[in-house]
Amino acid sequence: MHKPKVFVTRKIPDAGISLLRECCDVRVYPKDQVISRKELMNGVKWCDALLCLLTEKIDKEVFDTNPHLKIIANYAVGFDNIDVKYATSKRIPVTNTPGVLEDAVAEHTFALLLTITKKIVEADTFTRAGKYRFWEPLLFISPQLKGKTLGIIGLGRIGSLVAEKAVAMGIKVIYTDIQRNSSFERQFHARFVSKEVLLENADFVSLHVPLLPSTHHLIGSKELNMMKKTAYLINTSRGPVVDEKALVQALKKKMIAGAALDVYEFEPKLTSGLTKLRNVVLTPHIASATREARQAMSIIAAKNILAVLNGKKALTPINPEVYTK
Repeated sequence: MHKPKVFVTRKIPDAGISLLRECCDVRVYPKDQVISRKELMNGVKWCDALLCLLTEKIDKEVFDTNPHLKIIANYAVGFDNIDVKYATSKRIPVTNTPGVLEDAVAEHTFALLLTITKKIVEADTFTRAGKYRFWEPLLFISPQLKGKTLGIIGLGRIGSLVAEKAVAMGIKVIYTDIQRNSSFERQFHARFVSKEVLLENADFVSLHVPLLPSTHHLIGSKELNMMKKTAYLINTSRGPVVDEKALVQALKKKMIAGAALDVYEFEPKLTSGLTKLRNVVLTPHIASATREARQAMSIIAAKNILAVLNGKKALTPINPEVYTK
């Protein structure tokens, strides 16, 4: 009996792969690197279902390579790497992995906030270099977080979890979003404000928006100018939400106190000058990198594929309209 074929563009945690191998012919790209376009296209030609990563551009050319492709399962919550509109026109469900990354990303966001404000990287480098000789009253002075204000831009589940951690530390919360959340305000004693008011008043600004045309360069020169000189920017959403050239200039000129980034505008390339700055902390897109989250992501991607291959609806479709057309 013919087994359905699944192509996985890079090795992911075993839980999902094991599920797929129970009833599918599974090929996993063997190299520990981003798959080349040629090898991606070869894999797509062969398979019935594609399990891909954010690092792959799944565009019209990919879809047209295999008219029998049944599903694209993206191993991520975001999906700006996929031409979802074209997938829908081809009646191909595209899925993501929501609901399992939120705690991991919120934890990493708060870790970045603490790291940049408390100058952990600078202090670690200083100590390792043998420069610590004796206690000094002004050495690596940092702001106390209690009593400060956190501004959250984009109040999804992740933003709410970051707010929860902030409130536990005595930090006040303000937020802005496309819609107001009164239950969130009651729970966290938070205030709903405009983006402009948030930028002008927050001591820490944390970004939690999807990448859309409306959020591209949501933070640029104008917005950075609005922020306090003592404020910090944290981005664990999507790189192009921030105009990195403008951010580099703002950090150089000390228009803001610092920034902590896990995502980048031209990822994995970093904007010139970014790595030379002392008032920035950089991590390599690892906010969701907990064992629990990554295993859960692999299981959700696998279950979506198995559902579609068995003639059922995808569990977490990005484009549910494929089932109504």
